[in-house]
Amino acid sequence: MSRFQKYAGGDPLAPPVDLADALDAIGQDVMAGYSPEHAMREYLRRGSQDQAGLDELQRQVAQRRRDILQRNNLDGTMQEVRELLDQAVLAERGQLARDITMSDEDRDFRELVLDNLPSSTAAAVSELSSYDWQSSEAREAYEQIKDLLGRELLDQRFAGMKQALEGATDEDRAAVAEMLSDLNDLLEKHAAGGVSDEEFEEFMDKHGDFFPERPKDMDELLDSLAQRAAAAQRMLNSMTEEQRQELMELSQQAFGSPQLMEQLARMDANLQALRPGEDWSGSESFEGEQGMGLGDGTGALQDLAQLDQLSDQLAQSYQGARLDDVDLDALAGQLGPEAAVAAKTLQELEQALRDSGYLKRGSDGELRLSPKAMRQLGKALLRDVADRMSGRSGQRETRTTGLAGEPSGATRRWEFGDTEPWDVPRTITNAVLRDGGASPVRIRVDDIEVIETEARTQAAVALLVDTSFSMAMDGRWVPMKRTALALHQLVRSRFRGDDLQLIAFGRHAQVMEIEQLTGLDARWDKGTNLHHGLLLANRFFRKHPNAQPVLLVVTDGEPTAHLEPDGDVWFSYPPHPLTIAHSVRELDAAARVGAQVTFFRLGEDPGLARFIDSMARRVDGRMVSPELDDLGAAVVGSYLGSRGPGTSYREHFGDVYGGGRGFWV
Repeated sequence: MSRFQKYAGGDPLAPPVDLADALDAIGQDVMAGYSPEHAMREYLRRGSQDQAGLDELQRQVAQRRRDILQRNNLDGTMQEVRELLDQAVLAERGQLARDITMSDEDRDFRELVLDNLPSSTAAAVSELSSYDWQSSEAREAYEQIKDLLGRELLDQRFAGMKQALEGATDEDRAAVAEMLSDLNDLLEKHAAGGVSDEEFEEFMDKHGDFFPERPKDMDELLDSLAQRAAAAQRMLNSMTEEQRQELMELSQQAFGSPQLMEQLARMDANLQALRPGEDWSGSESFEGEQGMGLGDGTGALQDLAQLDQLSDQLAQSYQGARLDDVDLDALAGQLGPEAAVAAKTLQELEQALRDSGYLKRGSDGELRLSPKAMRQLGKALLRDVADRMSGRSGQRETRTTGLAGEPSGATRRWEFGDTEPWDVPRTITNAVLRDGGASPVRIRVDDIEVIETEARTQAAVALLVDTSFSMAMDGRWVPMKRTALALHQLVRSRFRGDDLQLIAFGRHAQVMEIEQLTGLDARWDKGTNLHHGLLLANRFFRKHPNAQPVLLVVTDGEPTAHLEPDGDVWFSYPPHPLTIAHSVRELDAAARVGAQVTFFRLGEDPGLARFIDSMARRVDGRMVSPELDDLGAAVVGSYLGSRGPGTSYREHFGDVYGGGRGFWV
C-alpha cells in the first residue's frame, strides 16, 4: 500500500542550484584578494538575492533565542501552585462560613490556621499537608497541587509526562515508580560493565510507553535522558535562591510521596556520571512575563542549547567545518521548514562547487579557481561587456554577413561559443559512423564540426595594467582584473590566432598568466613603472614580427619609476624628467613597429590627463577615460577596433541579442 505525505525538502520541481551567480560572486572576491576557500565561505555567508545565507539563518537563530528569554520566566509552576492554593483556601473559607453545624471553637481554629499561613507558597502547602479539609472542592484543589508537582517533576525528565499523567490513578503512579526503579537499575548496570541488547529490549518492552521517541539502543536512551536532565539542572541554576528553595520544599509533596524525588535524584546522579560532557552547570536569564512550568522550562533550556549548537554549526568557525554539519531537522524544528530548505540549498551549493571542477586544490592544499572556473567567469564578464557595448552604441548593429575570415580548408570539432558555420557533410558523417548507419540519423553535439577560418589579421596584443598602490587604494583593483579576464576570454575563444600578453606594472613590471593576475593581492609598494612595462611589451612585439601589434595601457598615474641599466628600479615622486624620458623612448619604439596604442585613463587628475593625452598624440594613438564600470567594454571595444573595419563586436560575441546564426559564448 502506498502512503503519501507532505514533501519536506522544499519545492520538488525547483531547478538545481545555479552556480553562475555563486561563481561570479566568488570570482569577484578572489580578484579582490580573497582566497577561493575564503571567497566561497563568504558567499555562503552572504547568500544571494533569492537565497538566504548563513548570516541570515544565524540572525534568525539569535532572534529565536532572544524571544524565548524575553517572553518567558521560570515562575510558571509556582504561579500555578499559588493559584490552586488560593482556590483551595477560598473554597475552604466559604465552606466554613456556610457550615452551621460546626462549633464556633472549631470554626475559629480553622480560620486561624488559614489566616496565619506562611507567605511562602511552599511553606503554606507543607503546613496544610495535615489539614482536615471541610470543603470537597478545597480538598480536590489541594490534591491537584500534589498531582501537578509530580507531573511537572516527571515532565522535567520525560517530555510530555505532564499531559500524559493528567488524571492519573494510583496504578499509573505505581507504574511510574516501577519504571524509575528499573531505569536506575539499568543505568547503574550499564555504568558497572554494560547492558546487553536483550536487557535493553526487555526494559523497552516493559516501559517503552514512557519513551515515545523509541531509542534504538542504550546510547540513544542515555543521550536523550542526559540532555533533558542537564537542561533541568540548568533551569534550577537559572532560578533565584528563593525560587530553588521553594521548589525543593514543594517537591516533597509530589504525588504525596517523597520517594519520587529520591528516584529522580538517583537518576540524575547516574546520568551525570555517565554523560559528564553535558552542560550541567550553565544557566540563563529569563526576563519575560509568561510563566513556564518545570517541564516547559526544561524544554526551553533544551531549545536554547539546541539553538546554541545550531549557531555554532552555522558559524562554520571550527576546524574542518562543513555545511553538512548543520542539523536540518533541528533547524526546521526551531525556525520552520523554510529555514531548513535554505540551509539544505546552501549544502547542495557548497557540494556542487566542490564537485563541479570550478575549485581545485593545489599542491599546497589551498583551493584555487580552476581553468574551467576562469573560463566560466570570463564568459560572464563578456556578457556584461556585450551588454554595455550594445547600450553605448544606441542601436543594435546589423550582423555582418559572411565569415570572420577565409576558410582554411580544415574543420574542427565545435566548441561552446563557436559561430563558424557547420561543415554539414562532416557532421552527418560523424553521426552516421557513430550510430552504425541507423535511420533516422540523430546528430549530437559531439558530432558537429565547423569550418575553420583564418583570421583577417593576426594581432599581438599587449595589455598593460597598472598595479600600483593607488589602483588598490582608489577601488580600481577589481575592475582592472575583470577587464583583463574579459579580454583574455575573448581572445582565447573568438580570436585564437591572436597572441595576448598580460603585463602588470607597479614598482616594476611582470608578465603574468591570467590566473596569476586574477589572484594577485593588492600591492602597497609605491611606483608606476610604465617604462618597464613598455620594455616587456616591445620584447613581446619583436617575437611576433608578422602580427599587428596592439598596445593597450590601463593606468591611473603618471610614471614615477623606471629601470636603470643595471636592472635596479629608480623611483621619484613627483615624476622625474628622466623617468618620463625613459617611458617616452619605449613608447616611440612601440610606434616604430606599428603598434596601435590606446591609453585608458582612470581618475580625474588634470595632470595625468594632460600627460596621457600628449603621449597618445605623440604616437597617433587614442586616450579613453571610461567610468570604472565601463572599463571592460572600453578595452574590449578598442581591441575589436584594432581588428579592422570588417570586425564588429556583434560578429564575435554571437547572438546574445537574438536572431542571426551561431551560438552565444
